[in-house]
Amino acid sequence: MTDEPYFYHPLENIEDIDDFEAAVERKNFTYSVSPERPYTYWTLELYDQNNGVRGGGGLGILAADTRRVAEQMGIPLALITPFYPYEPRQVLQGSQVVDEHLPVDYHKFGFKLIDTVNIKCCGYLCQLEVIEKRFKNTRIICVTEPNFGELYSGMSGSDHRLYQEISLGFGGYAALKLLGLKPAIMQLNEVATFFAALARLDELASNGMDFYEAMVYTRKHTLYTNHTLVQAAEAEFSEEQFARFVYPNIKSPAVLKWLKDKFVNGKLKLSSVTIEIAELRSGVSKLHARVANYHDIAGNKVKFRAITNGIDMEKWVMPEILDFYKSSGILEKNTMPSVDYIEKLNLLSASKIRNFKRAGRKILNKTLETRPDQNGKILEFSDNDFIFDFKRRFVDYKRPELPFKDPSRLRSILEQRGAHYILTGRIHTGDHIMSEKLRSLLSTVAADSYLSTHVHYIADYDEKLAYGLSVGSNVAINVPIVGLEACGTSWMKDVANLNLLISTHDGGVADASSESYLSVRGATEEAELDELYRRMEEAILSSYNDFDLEFLLKKQLAAYLPTISGARMLKDYLDYLFAS
Repeated sequence: MTDEPYFYHPLENIEDIDDFEAAVERKNFTYSVSPERPYTYWTLELYDQNNGVRGGGGLGILAADTRRVAEQMGIPLALITPFYPYEPRQVLQGSQVVDEHLPVDYHKFGFKLIDTVNIKCCGYLCQLEVIEKRFKNTRIICVTEPNFGELYSGMSGSDHRLYQEISLGFGGYAALKLLGLKPAIMQLNEVATFFAALARLDELASNGMDFYEAMVYTRKHTLYTNHTLVQAAEAEFSEEQFARFVYPNIKSPAVLKWLKDKFVNGKLKLSSVTIEIAELRSGVSKLHARVANYHDIAGNKVKFRAITNGIDMEKWVMPEILDFYKSSGILEKNTMPSVDYIEKLNLLSASKIRNFKRAGRKILNKTLETRPDQNGKILEFSDNDFIFDFKRRFVDYKRPELPFKDPSRLRSILEQRGAHYILTGRIHTGDHIMSEKLRSLLSTVAADSYLSTHVHYIADYDEKLAYGLSVGSNVAINVPIVGLEACGTSWMKDVANLNLLISTHDGGVADASSESYLSVRGATEEAELDELYRRMEEAILSSYNDFDLEFLLKKQLAAYLPTISGARMLKDYLDYLFAS
């Protein structure tokens, strides 16, 4: 805390206002990106272990992938996110997952301290450090301070969560101005980043622009991307909280009045104001964009553009497989599929597939050297071992427990080839439902002499374990309740790395036909469970038959290579954002 005036950087020569007027004259509100006017990507979560930032799941991994893909494509991009001074690690004690809290020092990962900025909250000035790490044409810009705590600490509507969010929004926007950057576009990933757009609106309106013009300008340069159909990310705050944390950071009376008018019975859902401040809106799969159920202040359902998530194939695809895709002409520049990629997939033979899987198995074994299973055993698998895996965030709708509903049938399937089932996933702190489901699942496994040696739970799921399983397993299990998965990207890594996919038809998987993979369907959970077991049996039999293995994997790749490509995703965003 400090008594010095809080940080504020006025517009230089009111350049943004001049730009706005010129845009009105041209009837074109968009700009091309440049190093000084980058594509800005706002996220409360970044998962990039190489750069010392460990997130909680897919949103953070997607953010890191997006920055790397922008790097590969030569697109100037600034990713703005908090740097959390503590991160949780999960260990298994008995059958209970326990969080450990480890300090993280940004200096060790090449971040440079730029300066400090201040925000106001609760009658105090809060000083935030601005740190930055630059790459060729992209950069990670973080705001941080020792009391930030961990990612997602506190409940979604808590004071601490609101403090983290306004620190990212008002503090992150001040950090941009400190660095001399003006956003060409602001992509808001989830509603927690709303305050970044609010900071921009306030700056424009408090520096001479008419409020209506400031709102139009902000709206036309702001994209809201919704990443989840499960509204855990939907925060609701009281006006009393806003009076302490948000209002002190607003200079424009018009912006303040606009914001106060949005409260209903003293409460505000961030989605309602995020939808209003962003004219551009996207969902992260075709299905998601169709079913996302958000309404504007007039009660009208809001339309979302479908831009399906993609992955950084340079990071997530095993080098030997990626080299094959490129040398065969299946993938072109920036890992985009070639025009005739389906025809060229015929170069993928069963012998090549088995060679790739042997190389991937070595990577998996190396990854598992320091990661014991629930029995304390270090696992090492031979080339002939058959492995199913479930590697996803542990939340109720993803149903990690589903294959264990009938232990005797699961055992009979695994016994066919002495197969193994590896289970891993992160449980959010305080999620007692999933903690109990894991405890019950492990008890079921321990009670069966065969399952106890062939089902393995690996704690502390992270991106290194995700990669090892993607390249080293044979079959990926992905069975969310249909209608609840927005996209998911774990399955994309599996498909790209030549794993068979067993999945329900949900999220990004539903971008293609359900005939493109081993689909799990059923009118009831019992019917789905029976289908899941039959698909597991089919996967085992197909994997030992050259023709079936080639056919199934080529069918998956033909359907999903364009979907998987992170370069395709970023191109879709640019086409949407900078449409003429």
